[in-house]
Amino acid sequence: MGVKGFKPTSAGRRFQTVQTTEELSVRKPQKRLTEPKRRTGGRNSHGETSVWFRGGGHKRRYRVIDYRRDKLEIPAKVATVEYDPNRSARVCLLHYVDGEKRYILHPVGLKVGDTVVASDRADILPGNCLPLEHIPLGTTVHNLELKPGKGGQLVRSAGAGAQLVAKEGGYAQVKLPSGEVRMILLRCRATVGQVGNLDHENISRGKAGRTRWLGRRPHNRGVSMNPVDRPHGGGEGKTSGGRHPCTPWGVPTKGYKTRNNKRTNRFIIRRRRGK
Repeated sequence: MGVKGFKPTSAGRRFQTVQTTEELSVRKPQKRLTEPKRRTGGRNSHGETSVWFRGGGHKRRYRVIDYRRDKLEIPAKVATVEYDPNRSARVCLLHYVDGEKRYILHPVGLKVGDTVVASDRADILPGNCLPLEHIPLGTTVHNLELKPGKGGQLVRSAGAGAQLVAKEGGYAQVKLPSGEVRMILLRCRATVGQVGNLDHENISRGKAGRTRWLGRRPHNRGVSMNPVDRPHGGGEGKTSGGRHPCTPWGVPTKGYKTRNNKRTNRFIIRRRRGK
């Protein structure tokens, strides 16, 4: 899948790029594997804005993804590779030999017609799912579990891949895409390979309208607001805030540590910031 540019017929077209679709198999998803997706517009259950600059965007249906890969020892054939508007990665449709159909994340190198399986004795091939204890050191994996049987929670975005670097005392040490090295139980499962759609990071939207299609509204600076709206607001003329950078609720945003989960500190070997 490549990236295509356009002739500069307008200001929005000049730097706009899109991804080509020769890798995709079908246009419409499996209806039984989709669900309605309700939009919040950035509001919480009280109707208050908890995430700013959200709203609008194209209507979507959610694709139900099999993160757990709990159909063990049952091979499945890749039927299609499809676009998913809810994530940066592509998804592929699996047809199991018992007739069931499920979506999984599409890894690099997996093509229509290939066979994948979730098993303790599966080959180390893209799309196969195994416990970490049966995966060789140095292997690139994605869709990584944090608790056995809960389903993959880590390394799921386009182009992401984690590396298995060590095994010791019932735990595996995995280097995550952020650079963090973390201990994960050997019984946790992971899918072999790197998540596909590597060109996602090379896309230039080119115009503000494409961002609005994704449900993101215009983002204005805190220093351009009034004092009632933000701590950086107000001031005579164009000011730079008059204080250290902070959130709309006054919490510092540069260098201020907000992590409060002491329960899992012992599982982090190296922080993502190298400290």
